[in-house]
Amino acid sequence: MAHHSLRAAPETVRAGLFSAEFPAVLHIASGDTVQVQCVSGRAPVLPPPGSGMAVPPELTAIIAANPVMRSGHILTGPIAIAGAEPGDTLEVRINAIEPGADWGYNMITPLAGTLPEDFHDFHLMHIPVDRARRSCRMPWGTELPLAPFFGVMGVAPPPAFGMITSKEPRIHGGNLDNKELQAGSTLFLPVHVPGANFSVGDGHGVQGDGEVCVTALEMCLDGNLTFILHKGEKLAMPRAETPTHYISMGMNEDLDQAMKQALREMIGFITSRSNLSREQAYGFCSMAVDFHVTQSVNGEKGVHGMLKKGLLF
Repeated sequence: MAHHSLRAAPETVRAGLFSAEFPAVLHIASGDTVQVQCVSGRAPVLPPPGSGMAVPPELTAIIAANPVMRSGHILTGPIAIAGAEPGDTLEVRINAIEPGADWGYNMITPLAGTLPEDFHDFHLMHIPVDRARRSCRMPWGTELPLAPFFGVMGVAPPPAFGMITSKEPRIHGGNLDNKELQAGSTLFLPVHVPGANFSVGDGHGVQGDGEVCVTALEMCLDGNLTFILHKGEKLAMPRAETPTHYISMGMNEDLDQAMKQALREMIGFITSRSNLSREQAYGFCSMAVDFHVTQSVNGEKGVHGMLKKGLLF
């Protein structure tokens, strides 16, 4: 049960892409814990000099080493887990998440978001973060408590997918933007390549379900993650759990289809953990499971179902 540290650097990050071909930058064993640094931002969104908001040197170095980098999540990894093979499940325990900077940003980009027809101009807010109080203050004075999580957590996709962007969440995880995945929660991902090759980034200080303007409080975060390999336990889709709930996930460009997928996943979960029939589980979902719009802005929209723990037997 070793402990590792993985800092963000030009050699340990990739911008905006997932691929089965990317080599791992760290090799660990099942049961190991990694302290991982993730950074967010590009030159156009950095706070201006004199603002009092310090830019982490790791982010400055990554931007300097990639002068043509304009978009896409900065992902730290991949991390390879010894013995992982297609058909296994990777459990990612999120032990802790801490702010990695004293600021974050939110922006509106033309032709993006849930209402692109209503908002045509670029708009950027720099938002100070009080790490000691774990809060942020909006430009108009409203204070929000931080609820940090990583928007992107995923393994390498199936080799047949080739090189894909980090924008769309898919069966490998990726840009889930699920605000429930905070410290104390656990993510379960299906493995598609030897080693699994897990990457993480897109730090969010706080976000509402939907992430309607495309960005949350985008910021640098440090995470403490433990990786557990489950041999021969095959998942069709990512799943998660918090200290209080089990979570199913659905992703599709059609929100109705994403809802159906999240529901089918929850029905399957319930029948696998109980003696309920599919019909009983379907009815139980209608009474006991809450379905949320995870995000509506990433091409593949997301829905997640939440079942309170203690209701199954």
